[in-house]
Amino acid sequence: MASAALPEAVEPKKKGNVKFAFACAILASMTSILLGYDIGVMSGASLYIKKDLKITDVQVEILMGILNVYSLVGSFAAGRTSDWIGRRYTIVFAAVIFFAGAFLMGFAVNYGMLMFGRFVAGIGVGYALMIAPVYTAEVSPASARGFLTSFPEVFINFGILLGYVSNYAFSRLPLHLGWRVMLGIGAAPSVLLALMVLGMPESPRWLVMKGRLADAKVVLEKTSNTPEEAAERLADIKDAAGIPEDLDGDVVTVPKKGSGEEKRVWKELIFSPTPAMRRILLSGIGIHFFQQASGIDSVVLYSPRVFKSAGIVNENRLLGTTCAVGVIKTLFILVATFFLDRIGRRPLLLSSTGGMILSLIGLATGLTVIGQHPDAKIPWAIVLSIASTLAYVAFFSIGLGPITWVYSSEIFPLQVRALGCSLGVAANRVTSGAISMTFLSLSKAITIGGSFFLYSGIAALAWVFFYTYLPETRGRTLEEMSKLFGASEFAPPTLLKGDGRRQAELSEIAGDS
Repeated sequence: MASAALPEAVEPKKKGNVKFAFACAILASMTSILLGYDIGVMSGASLYIKKDLKITDVQVEILMGILNVYSLVGSFAAGRTSDWIGRRYTIVFAAVIFFAGAFLMGFAVNYGMLMFGRFVAGIGVGYALMIAPVYTAEVSPASARGFLTSFPEVFINFGILLGYVSNYAFSRLPLHLGWRVMLGIGAAPSVLLALMVLGMPESPRWLVMKGRLADAKVVLEKTSNTPEEAAERLADIKDAAGIPEDLDGDVVTVPKKGSGEEKRVWKELIFSPTPAMRRILLSGIGIHFFQQASGIDSVVLYSPRVFKSAGIVNENRLLGTTCAVGVIKTLFILVATFFLDRIGRRPLLLSSTGGMILSLIGLATGLTVIGQHPDAKIPWAIVLSIASTLAYVAFFSIGLGPITWVYSSEIFPLQVRALGCSLGVAANRVTSGAISMTFLSLSKAITIGGSFFLYSGIAALAWVFFYTYLPETRGRTLEEMSKLFGASEFAPPTLLKGDGRRQAELSEIAGDS
């Protein structure tokens, strides 16, 4: 579908007091520090792990990327867990699991124990990646949702920076101790996070799904710009959850999901989706796939090796230059948060991806020239490689990085949101694992420069996909999202059983159309 045919975006409402929603988003998004720290710290720790445990490059690749595969367990389990115990306690659960994983990695005595610690930490990361953007999107008013739901990516970048700093700070410790401290100290933030999250309110949409209308109303009044907006949001959520408009009270009975209800959700989303639902699913999975397939993990995880290939051989300088990558990523993600609701998703996404394409071509060119002259230093090629790396992470952070989580958390209808976001995270982690576990082998096969030329081609395909397939979502409420993809097609599926009159009316309308 051409971009000209996409529905025109609605201007967001004027921002009011969103301090409470801001605080909730900050706390929920802090779970993303766990993933960021692991990515950042492993980029440097892997150099020392390889020396200490005497493992091969293939084992290093597996160690670096396997956490992404393990996180699939957490991301899929998080959908069911968050619908069962709520979004808030799922965040606490994610922090506890990651604490256990970091503890195991810090005390690992061999490669097998280290891999087991990665497995446990990976489950925690999967939980965190799925639940943070979902909770934030559900608690945020439409006028500030882009700003607030970009926070998970902000904290991923902050975690990466902390990981790089940890590498630099503990690199002077004895070999057998340094990398263990780097990994084990990651357990500390998860304890603080688990305690702080207990002070957050539950998601209003989850409360409505459980029939707790009075509790949901209280949260909405605290996170909306006006009382009228709070009432409107509550009415929209009730409608999406299949609760009749005239049904009111502090607590109402909502039909529980049985196995048949869960099968229906899978059917609507995967096995027999409507054309509009299929477009939503492909949009959510597609943006997650291209975020990782364009090579960000190869740059972040292997940045010390990339800079070494560019001619920087001193370990302290390598780690120091790598810290610059973390600083650039963090600074530019902060810039992006202020433009998501002002400029919109599509302009930032397309500009970001275009810049990434050019940066990858520059990095590939510089590394190729350096690789062809191994015995000579070529200053312009070294400068081009370093500058292109910094430009690449800057362009990624100002668009594709945060928008992926914002976009995928806001486009799925309420009844399939947890499962839809889980599938998006699964695509993200599988692709990330494939990229990070093949980079060293790919570099040996087609050279490191050739690898980045390949990533630039994938980024070009991503730009085409974003331009032709993704509509603008700025300023829309979550309940209005379906109108961008085919409004009437979602009405019957999102209603719960028990509202037969409304179901019949909407089915008749859909049939007439």
